[in-house]
Amino acid sequence: MTSFHKAYLVKKRLSGSLLRKRGIHGIGVGLKDPAHPKKGAAVIVYANSLAATGMKKKDKKNQHNITRILNPKSTSGVPIRIVRSAKFHKNSIPHSQRFQRRIRPLIGGYSIGTESESGTAGLIVSRAHFPRSRYILSNNHVLVNENSCRISPTVQPGGADGGTIKRDLIGHMDRFVKLQKRKVNYIDAATSKPLRRNLLKPSYAVFGTVPGHIRSYRVGDRFKKVGRTSGVVTGVVDSIHTDIQVGYGDYGNLGTITFKNQSVIRGKRPVSLPGDSGSVWLTRSGNQAAAVNFAGSSDGYMSISYPVEWFMQVFGDKVARSRKCGVSRVQKGSKQKYLYTRPLSSKVLSTIRVVRPSRRGSRCR
Repeated sequence: MTSFHKAYLVKKRLSGSLLRKRGIHGIGVGLKDPAHPKKGAAVIVYANSLAATGMKKKDKKNQHNITRILNPKSTSGVPIRIVRSAKFHKNSIPHSQRFQRRIRPLIGGYSIGTESESGTAGLIVSRAHFPRSRYILSNNHVLVNENSCRISPTVQPGGADGGTIKRDLIGHMDRFVKLQKRKVNYIDAATSKPLRRNLLKPSYAVFGTVPGHIRSYRVGDRFKKVGRTSGVVTGVVDSIHTDIQVGYGDYGNLGTITFKNQSVIRGKRPVSLPGDSGSVWLTRSGNQAAAVNFAGSSDGYMSISYPVEWFMQVFGDKVARSRKCGVSRVQKGSKQKYLYTRPLSSKVLSTIRVVRPSRRGSRCR
């Protein structure tokens, strides 16, 4: 039985070369057989059917290269599970569903965005040093004007749901992490500050109070969430430590960019559809915030998310009015810790900069 530590090391070694291959969209660590967890870990490769089967002659050379990379010698005997998937892409595209309506005060799970886009308000959070403050947690590409430092009004519902600045302005984008075109990314995150504190309520659609967040989770954990488009859904963590390429199209002129150590959460029905960006996964029991959704597969059955603990580390925030923070389940000193997501290291944190909008637009503060 392969350990998660061994699978992680193989994934780390192969990631760079595999992600450069046509048809390979992500590589992570998960279970060899999700139906039988005791069979141990495997490297999970997310690829389209062509990359998985090599059916067209024009891609025969590329297929041979992939086969060479994934041979038993290069993988040190670690099992490889190929999951067929189209490309992953951000999910803030116009759509219509139950949670698109205007709601005051705003709670997690409802439509939010700029005057041209709609995503989902994930959580109501507060600054750790100012517990009475309230902010909206969502994605950069939901709350920010083209990944730039220009002032970005926040409307609820989002613009794709008919929201306008004149009638539905609820606040302004407050802080965000710029998405990098030529460097590795870890989070797609931004917060918005309301015009007035009472415009936000620390609650979550359908499920109610979110008492805090967990610091880590593992492959096989089951979550639930509410998204502006998909509504109430459940999913299971399919892989973690997943390096993945996500298409942002013409947003901020980013094209396809790379994210490191993400989580893939799979549903039995679509869980990450256009407009679900920014929605937050909760634990199945206890309603603890677990992960932030920002992208998905073309069919919506796979959500690309990062641990909400990473957002809290980078922004210095917490779940608004939480009674307690989650307890880490990382087993320090044990190789089994690779079965769990891990907090961002101090080295990685030093590379992630939280910036504020500027009236000049070109310079971030």
